[in-house]
Amino acid sequence: MREFAQAADAVAKTPSKNEKIRIISELFQALPLGEAALAAQFLTGRAFAQSDERVTGVGGSALVAAVAEAAGKSGEDLGSVYRKHGDLGDMAEALLSQLNEERDLALTAVARLFEQLSETRSQQQKANLLRSAFAAGNGGDIKYVVKVLTGDLRIGSKESLVEEAISRAFAQDPESVRRANLLQGDIGETLRLAAENRLNEAHVRLFHPLGFMLASPVETAKELFQAAESPALIVEEKYDGIRAQVHKDTGGKVRIFSRTRDEVTEFPELYAPLAGLPGEFILDGEILAWRDLRPLPFTELQKRLGRKKIDLWMQHDIPVRFLAFDVLLHDGQLLLDTPLRERKGHLQRVLDATKDGHVAAAKTRLCSAAEEVEAAFRASLEAGHEGIVAKAADSLYRPGKRGRAWLKLKLPYATLDVVVTAAEYGHGKRHRVLSDVTFAVRDGERLLNIGKAYSGLTDEEIAQNTQFFLETTLKEQGFRRIVQPQMVLEVAFNNIQRSKRHESGFALRFPRIVRIRRDKTASEIDTLSRVEELFVKQGQLQKATERDD
Repeated sequence: MREFAQAADAVAKTPSKNEKIRIISELFQALPLGEAALAAQFLTGRAFAQSDERVTGVGGSALVAAVAEAAGKSGEDLGSVYRKHGDLGDMAEALLSQLNEERDLALTAVARLFEQLSETRSQQQKANLLRSAFAAGNGGDIKYVVKVLTGDLRIGSKESLVEEAISRAFAQDPESVRRANLLQGDIGETLRLAAENRLNEAHVRLFHPLGFMLASPVETAKELFQAAESPALIVEEKYDGIRAQVHKDTGGKVRIFSRTRDEVTEFPELYAPLAGLPGEFILDGEILAWRDLRPLPFTELQKRLGRKKIDLWMQHDIPVRFLAFDVLLHDGQLLLDTPLRERKGHLQRVLDATKDGHVAAAKTRLCSAAEEVEAAFRASLEAGHEGIVAKAADSLYRPGKRGRAWLKLKLPYATLDVVVTAAEYGHGKRHRVLSDVTFAVRDGERLLNIGKAYSGLTDEEIAQNTQFFLETTLKEQGFRRIVQPQMVLEVAFNNIQRSKRHESGFALRFPRIVRIRRDKTASEIDTLSRVEELFVKQGQLQKATERDD
């Protein structure tokens, strides 16, 4: 582990991508193959491979308690130490740097620790495992154990960088390494294949989710054509649901995965119709709440999320539908490098047999002019969707990539003027500044919180705001400060949903700061009645259509 920690520290200190690659590749060459594979895994900031569903189940509070105990500071407030470093791993090293300097955890011991943490449910047993591991390692070892457990090394080492280092260490083609890792979902196994010159043996595995290809936003149909990589665009409706990847084998086994590659189990009524489709496949699509030929708001679908048991009543009350718009694997044929127009043909052959309303193909149309895209956009909005996604007809499927081959156009939503009521210290490079703000709307003389945002402002603005918040603090709450309600912000958001978490009874979905409204005072911010008006407006089209039906 000492060599790993030294290499990781060196990677963190250099801004040069080439130097980072050199350091990591030399680490791989210096370690035995098994340890090099573990090093590759840990350098991605994950305890287990992407395709491995295990989790350690260790949260931040448990790590803080374990570090405090190892440092002989149990029961003490470590908030000031954390704020100084902005990272639990760096905090651990600072507290433990003088302890066990001669000791060194083996990479294999760290891997075994992660396995044991995943195998036990008892938090006390997890604490005991951490205690034993921390007693056997030095400050540098423990720093990176903690960083991997939190899922973020913060040294500028992305998975793509590790792939390039593997390519350099074992003299392999970079694209071959990238593709092998994509198919395997296991960077450690990819390193083994590269070292043994067997990258061509990498293959996609059903029930191990691939990354999702993503679309880039544009503001207008005209801009869409200017930005597109192709004059021929396949235009689809832009759904407001849950992006899902469906895996099905020839025996009828079906599993569904989300964009985070977690398994989705809240929609049991989808399994039978998907299992009834012929052959084996991997489909890309969206799960929507759906009734009477129209989508329901995302807030309805959200009511089904996170539930361990979905009864028949909920299935009837909030029915769902899976709309497929792409196919990545069909009867053993990997289609990532097949043009979209041909993948659509494969998709149609998969779905031809379905007669169940729970599964269908997404509506598409081929457009070659901005006017046609505008018409498709209006039709999608009238059908109750967010907008459209326009895809180059000859585009290949690039898992995990967001480029100009796929573009999305959505209807701009209203913004709200709100006032900041609290501010928190951020993470990483923002650990010294109050960058995360909670904001409120007005209800008479009361201010009611409705959301929290941390994006949209420049570093300079955040630094200026931090000084302002420090000067206007009413109450300190550890990492958080209650501040005088003086700063007015304009915030944008995707939609509004009911919420028990905020005093207002509402929450803004995906809020981001548009600008600081220095021209407004807290008395001029938007009101709760305005929020309620916008919330009702979201469903007006849906309700009007239902009345017409």
